[in-house]
Amino acid sequence: MAEKKVFIAELVEGQQVRDIFLVARKNLAETKAGKPYLALTLMDRTGEIEARIWENAAGFDDHAQVGNYVLTQGVAKSFREQLQLGVVFLEQIRRQDISPADFMPASRRDTAKMQAELSGYISSLQDLALKKLLQKIFSGETLALFSTAPAAKKMHHAYIGGLLEHTLSVTGLADKLTLHYPELDRDILLAGALLHDLAKIKEFSFASPPFDYTDQGRLLGHLVLGVDMVRQAAKGIKALSGKQLDQVCHLILSHHGRHDFGAPVLPMTQEALLLHHVDDIDAKMNYTDQLREKIEEPGHHWSEYQRPLERFLFLQPLEPRDETSENRQPAQSSNRGVVKQKRERKSGEKRQQSLF
Repeated sequence: MAEKKVFIAELVEGQQVRDIFLVARKNLAETKAGKPYLALTLMDRTGEIEARIWENAAGFDDHAQVGNYVLTQGVAKSFREQLQLGVVFLEQIRRQDISPADFMPASRRDTAKMQAELSGYISSLQDLALKKLLQKIFSGETLALFSTAPAAKKMHHAYIGGLLEHTLSVTGLADKLTLHYPELDRDILLAGALLHDLAKIKEFSFASPPFDYTDQGRLLGHLVLGVDMVRQAAKGIKALSGKQLDQVCHLILSHHGRHDFGAPVLPMTQEALLLHHVDDIDAKMNYTDQLREKIEEPGHHWSEYQRPLERFLFLQPLEPRDETSENRQPAQSSNRGVVKQKRERKSGEKRQQSLF
């Protein structure tokens, strides 16, 4: 088995590279003079890097198919203030000759601990019918897939275990806010938080990198698929009322917050409004944490322009987190609360993009 020694996050300008990477994206293009070249995105478990092959591009094209592992030789160069690999040689490597763990980014959190936290939130629900619904859904193969799936293809929590990590973070934030807004229906809110991204196990293909959308995921999306999964699971739970089921499904369908962000309906309950904002907050915090991980020098530094957020960011290096010190117990709050008034967007105001 080939041993991988050089990882993308460790590359520096001018470094000579000869190691194995995974082809995440590929485009055989032409220069203005009509000469073919290969534009590649290579990845490993630490990140991605753009790469270019200017000579014999057509000859290397078959080796550089998306999803192939390739032995790559070249040099790390700076292009528009970003590192890029100038590749002079590339050869496909057999899958059985590599360790998949070198190319699959994964959550730093322990899976068993996250599953225990998930079980704790479900057990904390007071409504027995909702509890039964969640216990039925988060079991067997569904739990196994949910524990390994990414939360997104690229933007946030885009790694193995990212979906479970993101879901727990959103649920924890929502639970804490029920203490501040005690009139919220905690059971409905937490059920929606736990289920809001459930169908990403069907939306994404993640058995091997690079992560991509399934046909079903592109055609229907995880909001519609999620409602279908929940309604199927609800069959046979006679104590679960139609009103409860509709409210939970509303949280799933509306959590993107806007029609142009993919939500079939807008959030129309206090719980739905809160879930949308908490979900968006957690996605953006994870996104910025990924940027902070790349900062090596102490102090604040300006990021490159971040198109998903339409701005530059002023960030410090990310400090290691001690998971054992975090309080991840359900808040066990009472049931209802008050949501502050929603701010109206001024006419013509430029809209900040979503990370979903």
